[in-house]
Amino acid sequence: MRKKILIPTDFSRNAWDAISYAADMFHKESCDFYLLNVYDYADYATDNIMVPQLDDKLFETLKGNSEKGLEKLLQRLSFRDQSFDHQFITLSQQNNLIDALREVVELKGIDLIVMGTKGDTDSLNKTFGSHTVMVMEKVRNCPVLAIPPTALYTLVEEIVFPTSFKTHYKKMELEYLVYLAKITKAAVRIVHIIKEDNLTEEQRNFRELLEECLEGVEFSYHFLESDHINEAVDVFVQSRNSGMIAFINKKHTLFSNLFTKPMVRELGMHARVPVLALHDHHN
Repeated sequence: MRKKILIPTDFSRNAWDAISYAADMFHKESCDFYLLNVYDYADYATDNIMVPQLDDKLFETLKGNSEKGLEKLLQRLSFRDQSFDHQFITLSQQNNLIDALREVVELKGIDLIVMGTKGDTDSLNKTFGSHTVMVMEKVRNCPVLAIPPTALYTLVEEIVFPTSFKTHYKKMELEYLVYLAKITKAAVRIVHIIKEDNLTEEQRNFRELLEECLEGVEFSYHFLESDHINEAVDVFVQSRNSGMIAFINKKHTLFSNLFTKPMVRELGMHARVPVLALHDHHN
């Protein structure tokens, strides 16, 4: 079955890096890549007042720039290796980024969103890049893979999965982690930050559920003592040259601080490796 990957772009360097990374990672897979550019002229209003003629002219300008940018993107992609079973489809929308992503995910049956963590700071489309973390939090109907600046795809040998063992794991939530581990032949390194000497009975039960969800994937456990989860994960990743970090963005759990300040900024905006945000389907 063909995979459907949605990649928002503001035509910045990091957006191009995200497209290249996704295409290279899925080079053995049959994929449809949807390249989405959004534009919204609401931000151009002064005191919420716009002359109708100026409004129409600005709309046509923004629409034209978006469509031309996507055409240039397709031209650039045409110079890449054409041996892959990849199709690139362009989408131009007048919308805000969050609503546009949610809509396309539903309409097209998207499997994964891939986006850069930095946008074009000189662009009038300021929603991109600075709101990557917001996408990871609010677009909960699809996994989100955030690609840091200048990241080039290299063989992912291991994916780091930090966990508290205090949540009920479901195969559906971990489906894309398992899929990516299998297509890249990567091992999953389960990292637990130790704050007590032993796991409780409930934690042991949740650990067994996690093992069931990771069936068919190589995995190992790593226990670290630290008072700072984000620092411990970063040191672990850097010391082992891990290729990716993945975790479930569950709400109302003791480990939900992975996606609250400052952890979300550390991983979502400053991570040196791609970060895969999975979601609790009940939230």
